[in-house]
Amino acid sequence: MTGWLTVVGLGPGAASLITPEVSMALAEATDLVGYGPYVARIPSRVGLTRHASDNRVELQRARQALDMAAAGRRVVVVSSGDPGVFAMASAIFEALEGAPQHHALNVRVLPGITAMLAAAARAGAPLGHDFCAINLSDNLKPWSLVERRLRLAAEADFAMALYNPRSASRPDQFGRALDVLREACDPSRLIVFARAISTADERIETTTLLEARPEMADMRTVVLVGSSLTRRVGRHVYTPRRAV
Repeated sequence: MTGWLTVVGLGPGAASLITPEVSMALAEATDLVGYGPYVARIPSRVGLTRHASDNRVELQRARQALDMAAAGRRVVVVSSGDPGVFAMASAIFEALEGAPQHHALNVRVLPGITAMLAAAARAGAPLGHDFCAINLSDNLKPWSLVERRLRLAAEADFAMALYNPRSASRPDQFGRALDVLREACDPSRLIVFARAISTADERIETTTLLEARPEMADMRTVVLVGSSLTRRVGRHVYTPRRAV
C-alpha cells in the first residue's frame, strides 16, 4: 500500500465548518495524529487508529506521522483552524527538511477556517483592509520580539489578529501587550475579544483599547485589534477598504 500524509485544519470548532475536502481525507485515513483535544473531535471508526499527544511535542508528532506514511499508512495530521496558521503544517515541513529519506512522500496540506476569520465574520469585517496576525506566545520566540512586532504593526496601522493571548503559565504577558498597544495607538481603538467561536461556549465582546482588560482573554480567545479607521456600525465592527 502506498502511504500518504495530509495535514488538515478542523476549523474553529463547529463540525459544520470542516471543509468537504478535509472530511474526505479523514474518511480515507488509517491513522489520525494530533493534539489530544483536536483528535477527540473526530469520531472513532473501524480502521482508524488515533495517536493523540501533548501540545508541546509538535516535531515528535510530525516525525511520527512521516514515518507512518513512509511505512504505507494513510496519515492525517489534525490542527484546529487552518494547519498553516500557527499550527502543524510548518512542523511537518520542518521535520521533512531534516529527513531526506522522506522527501518523495505524498504530502498535502488542506486549508481550514481560521479562528481569526471566524471571529471577524461574527464581528462584521474588522479585517476588511490590511491586517496581520501575531502569536503572543513566547514558547518559540523571545517576548522582546513579540513586543517589537506589536509596535511595528501599530506604527504601520494594521488591524491585528492576536493569537494565544493569555495562558495559565504566562498570565501577565497579555497585559504587557495591551500596554504596548496603548503606547502606540489612540485609546479609542476598537478591540474585539472572540472566545470559542462556533462552539457552545462562544462569547464575543467589543470594547476600546482603553477599556480592555487582560482577564477578558484566555487561550480560547482570538483578539482582533482594529486599525485607526475601524469603526462600529450598529452592533457590527468593520474596517473600510479605503485606507484614507
